[in-house]
Amino acid sequence: MGILLALAFGFIPMFFYAWLMYWVDRYEKEPKILLGAVFLWGVVVAAGFAFIVNSVLGLGIYLFTGSDAITELGTGSLIAPFVEESIKGLAVLLVFLFFRREFDSVVDGIVYASIVALGFAATENAYYIYSYGYAENGLSGLLGVAFIRVILVGWQHPFYTSFIGIGLAVARLNKNPWVKVGAPFTGWIFAVFTHSVHNTIATLLNSRAGLVAGTLIDWTGWLAMAIFLLWMLAREQHLLTRLLRSEIRSGVITQRQYEIACSAWKQSAARLDALLRGKYALTREFYQLCGELAHKKYQLATLGDEGGNGHIVEELRMKLAQLSTKIE
Repeated sequence: MGILLALAFGFIPMFFYAWLMYWVDRYEKEPKILLGAVFLWGVVVAAGFAFIVNSVLGLGIYLFTGSDAITELGTGSLIAPFVEESIKGLAVLLVFLFFRREFDSVVDGIVYASIVALGFAATENAYYIYSYGYAENGLSGLLGVAFIRVILVGWQHPFYTSFIGIGLAVARLNKNPWVKVGAPFTGWIFAVFTHSVHNTIATLLNSRAGLVAGTLIDWTGWLAMAIFLLWMLAREQHLLTRLLRSEIRSGVITQRQYEIACSAWKQSAARLDALLRGKYALTREFYQLCGELAHKKYQLATLGDEGGNGHIVEELRMKLAQLSTKIE
């Protein structure tokens, strides 16, 4: 019973948070199968690898120092941030390298990073909720730890790993070789640093006052990241507004379709209307392609014909022209 409850409280909220990240990505959504793969990486690969390495290195610190306090501080502040952010970030890097066409913006970087981190958090939460909640204090302990892990620190791992996604996205959209190398490394440094700060506060201020202080610091960081994400979404909307306008003149899309493509709210209304008319799949695909076209036109203008951007743009235009009349 305790294990099932721990799994439920560990995974269900993280599934909801992952869906929320998918929903926030309004203009050019990432493939669900790819998002599912990185979530699974977080659940199995990242969590499993981190547990083994953290345990082995933590044991090494204890054998060397003989101190529980030093072991806890060393593992939490130094080992865990380095190991966990590296293995979570590896999933984002693999998407960046092998699914480059699906890695188009800073928003994409944040989404992939958040999803893999939420998968990691699901496994970690289930372990903590059972081991330090139910196993020690029964149902009341389980609920208490679940509240801390899901509500108070529920977004901690996505926050850390988002810096890696941002760094890779900056590299993706820049031709400068120094930026291409430096941005991902800088993002990783920020991920490890913020993770270490959280763990250090949690270890040194292991009290109710420490929990309050740590929560305030965590939530300040999350709020700043949320504001940054909203800003990036606004920039993405501006990108569509600017780069899709010429597609009206070329007859690829209509004025009405352009206005819908450039508005998240109008897209939602159009998809609801299409659902009632039996054209939901076509409508969803059409506006997804609008977002992809804007991003590829931007990459063609800034990066040149890297990865065949010119051909991709023409391919997207043809698909949109074919779908344009079908969704009306």
